[in-house]
Amino acid sequence: MNLLLDTHVFLWWDQRNSALNVKVRAAIENPANSVFVSAASVWEIAIKRRLGKLAFHGSASAAIAANGFLALPVLPEDADEAGDLPWRHGDPFDRLLVAQAMRQSLVFATADETVRRHDVLPQLWAR
Repeated sequence: MNLLLDTHVFLWWDQRNSALNVKVRAAIENPANSVFVSAASVWEIAIKRRLGKLAFHGSASAAIAANGFLALPVLPEDADEAGDLPWRHGDPFDRLLVAQAMRQSLVFATADETVRRHDVLPQLWAR
């Protein structure tokens, strides 16, 4: 399975937060699975840290590598797809992550209720 971690799922994993459920932990730990973290998540972390909304120390890019994950770049086609999504979601980062998961045929690991209600892609519920 190829997984794309939502930003908060990546943060929960990196911080060893118990909010992350057993099923998602097992999927991330499974060496047969490829686990991706988007450049959009790195950007989101940097912005929220700068605004004082997130306590994350160090480099998110370095944390991706340290956890053995793969960095997923953002392409113009991802942005096009995010803008064309037929559902309402006010968070542009989540829209971009969903678009990337759809375009790359990735299973999206998330705990976002808004994304969960829209059955537009395969998901693993992280709570």
